[in-house]
Amino acid sequence: MKNVIALVDCDSFFVACEQVKKPELIGLPVCVLSNNDGCVVSRSREAKLAGVKMGMPYFMAKREFPEVIYLSGNKDLYCEISEKVMNKLKTYSPYVEVYSIDEAFIDLTGTTRLYNKNYEEIIRMIRSGIKSETGITVSIGLATSKTLAKLGSDKAKNTGGIFVVKEDELDELLKNTAIEEIWGIGRRLKKTLIQRGILNAYDFVSKPDSILQSMLGVVGLNLKHELMGECTSSVNSQKEIPKSIQHTSALKEFSTDKNMLKSELNKHIHSACSKLRRYGLLTANVGVMLRTKDFQVTTQNERLTESTNFELEIQKTVFELFEKIYKPGIIYRSTGVYLGDFEAENAKQLNLLNSGEEKNNNLAKCIDRIEAKFGKNSIRTGF
Repeated sequence: MKNVIALVDCDSFFVACEQVKKPELIGLPVCVLSNNDGCVVSRSREAKLAGVKMGMPYFMAKREFPEVIYLSGNKDLYCEISEKVMNKLKTYSPYVEVYSIDEAFIDLTGTTRLYNKNYEEIIRMIRSGIKSETGITVSIGLATSKTLAKLGSDKAKNTGGIFVVKEDELDELLKNTAIEEIWGIGRRLKKTLIQRGILNAYDFVSKPDSILQSMLGVVGLNLKHELMGECTSSVNSQKEIPKSIQHTSALKEFSTDKNMLKSELNKHIHSACSKLRRYGLLTANVGVMLRTKDFQVTTQNERLTESTNFELEIQKTVFELFEKIYKPGIIYRSTGVYLGDFEAENAKQLNLLNSGEEKNNNLAKCIDRIEAKFGKNSIRTGF
């Protein structure tokens, strides 16, 4: 039995998240900007039709398209809604591989019996379910390999939201797919392939294995098989454990205000600790970063005597480090928090003399439950 894999891609995700939060933005030309409002990273359909280009510097976009609404990015909001989308996906199949904040592969092999539907009906059901539960519109490509599913999701944006790669139509699809449209083909590789006469996906799969192997090694052979509908990389539903967590962001306005900087650090601590607890991890190494207006970076870190994921404990260390590197009168542009040297929460030996540890764990879990019910940042610690 061949694998049946779908790639679910959230449409204009950052803008869509903003529209979920503020429905009055629906139907308007809206763009979300990158960190520090540098350039456009997400556009509504209306903004695309107006002519705004992806990656366009904000100052140029604002001058050429003043009628468009420009929003600073809200990473916490996007992560919160992404998690809802991914959790909804996992109700349809346990085999979900989160590829990025707005994309995931889902293995649907054999689910036709479970849902008493064909695969096209299943992905329509998934698309409808995500929309109704999260407010996010997705494009879904369905195929027998990840590479073709990814290609299908790109095509789905122009075919009503779904695209099924059919075996009897595969040759025609590959002939109509330019080489740069293939997942994993970058600018440099595109140039090399075109020089070898490989202009589209069909040209690629038509090349002998020996030529592709000499050019790209085993990666080239795997890509050929993937484009032919043969799965060489199955959906991996195992969550990859991070080796470290860094939470940073630019300030909305440059500042020398000590309390404002501490408030920003507090947000980073909260987000980083929430992520730690989701992974069931404890940290033993904490660091702080401050970046000045002139891009000078100062960092300080410290190893904890006891590993933890409780933010009040981490906050104490972070603010002590902050006091060491903060300089009054210096203008700062961004802040950040680093957590590292992880260990599994369930592997830590309990300290029988530390009666407060259990209270801290219960309080942390209480914070997580409140946020799960009422949303990210619905509760925060003070300083």
